[in-house]
Amino acid sequence: MRKTSATRTTAPSAQNAFKAQAGYIPGMEANGIHRQTLRFEAHGQCVEVEVLRPTPAQLATLATSIIAAQKQLAALPVMEIVDAIDRSIARMLEADTPERREIERLLPIISGFSPEMTRLGINACLKAFRRPQLLRFLVEDFGDPGLLDDFRPRPKGGWTRACGPALLAHVWAGNVPGLPLWSMVAGLLVKASGIGKMSSDEPLFASWFAHTLAEVDPRLANALAVVWWPGGDTGLEQALCQHADVLKVYGGDSAIAAWQRRLPAGKRLLAHGYKLSVGLVSGTALDTRQSQATARQAALDILRWDQQGCYSPQTLFVERGAQVSPSEFACHLAGELATLEHTFPRRALALEESTSVAHWRQTLELEELRGEAIELLGSTDAPWGIAYMDKPQAPLPTALNRTACVMAVDSLEDAMPLLAGQRAVLQTVGLAASPEELFRLAPLIAEAGATRICALGAMTTPEPGWHHDGRFSLLDLVRMVDIETSAETAAEALASYRN
Repeated sequence: MRKTSATRTTAPSAQNAFKAQAGYIPGMEANGIHRQTLRFEAHGQCVEVEVLRPTPAQLATLATSIIAAQKQLAALPVMEIVDAIDRSIARMLEADTPERREIERLLPIISGFSPEMTRLGINACLKAFRRPQLLRFLVEDFGDPGLLDDFRPRPKGGWTRACGPALLAHVWAGNVPGLPLWSMVAGLLVKASGIGKMSSDEPLFASWFAHTLAEVDPRLANALAVVWWPGGDTGLEQALCQHADVLKVYGGDSAIAAWQRRLPAGKRLLAHGYKLSVGLVSGTALDTRQSQATARQAALDILRWDQQGCYSPQTLFVERGAQVSPSEFACHLAGELATLEHTFPRRALALEESTSVAHWRQTLELEELRGEAIELLGSTDAPWGIAYMDKPQAPLPTALNRTACVMAVDSLEDAMPLLAGQRAVLQTVGLAASPEELFRLAPLIAEAGATRICALGAMTTPEPGWHHDGRFSLLDLVRMVDIETSAETAAEALASYRN
């Protein structure tokens, strides 16, 4: 059974381009699948990635094969699947393997992020999927992971089992490397086979994991496929929707709506679209000893992946009345971003992104000229931008790419009505506050619509088993099957040993 290579590369050609292949298809000859080349340039280097682009008929055949392989996956104890994932992640964390070296060389060129940010980001992502974390993942949603293996007794009587979908389809965004791991691992844990559509912006990570998993445990080799096609290919999208039981989509609202229209009735769409995240800084974090460290944590949340993740803060509400004022905190934050730029330089922006940043600055400059209490920190050519606002308003979507607003408030409670106005898109709130303030503010933050509260500085590294957008990572994928007490009682009446 031949499998396509995940990330095989060669030395740069005469055109100074590395060559790589992405995608993973078990049980089908690679030569039978069309390859299309995606070209990436950054840091003065180029990568040409050949991705696997099936026809609708090939995708339908692949889906049928993957669904058949799910029966073998379903028969495995969930703890053996956990061990296979853990061993795969351990191999991916090894710094000296050829595959890891190639990934560290290629991902910065493909994503544009700095090599150091990419290396640290890969490690942070992979460490979230080791065995201890996977067990927490399972217990968080199921309590008893044995529900995935067999019927388990219920406290009120009867029995219950959790059954994963025969085919879980993934449509990944490419804004943050490593994003596909969340849905791929979740699918495997509930014993669902999977077909993933790679992003045109980052096609390597999912391929790397699928290839590694197949080598580590051949019993799982046929349970995954990773392919590519450009968005809007009606035939391929219809073929995927026709065969998938559950479709998990990461992307913009328009893309999610398009996938929803293609999904037949009775099938489920689990979507993760646009979200807005903010930071809250209490006066207890703004004394002369703590304020600089608080500013650095906020700066790290802003610069990691250049705010491309939904959990990255775009606005920070900062409390007045402390030793360090909100305006001074904004200056500390600007200084930290300038300092960290030397270690983690911002990636080169596309024309559309540069235009968005310029427009963001121009809009705020006009407001400043009209007498609004706004101060822009950072020169127009700085790879970051901070806007300080003495009068708070609703959290503002920024231009991302290390742009943020700092808003002064008399108390953090004053920010709650402003957060509530963004209820539909509010996700993560990063908090720098005392324990008393944490538990006083948490109910108000929850009431405002947020789905995650974490420490400032930890916004971009969600914990294993987090409730992404307020939903369950694993429970949303399964259907629960109950054996009611009546069935058990009736069966007893028909037993060979009945009275």
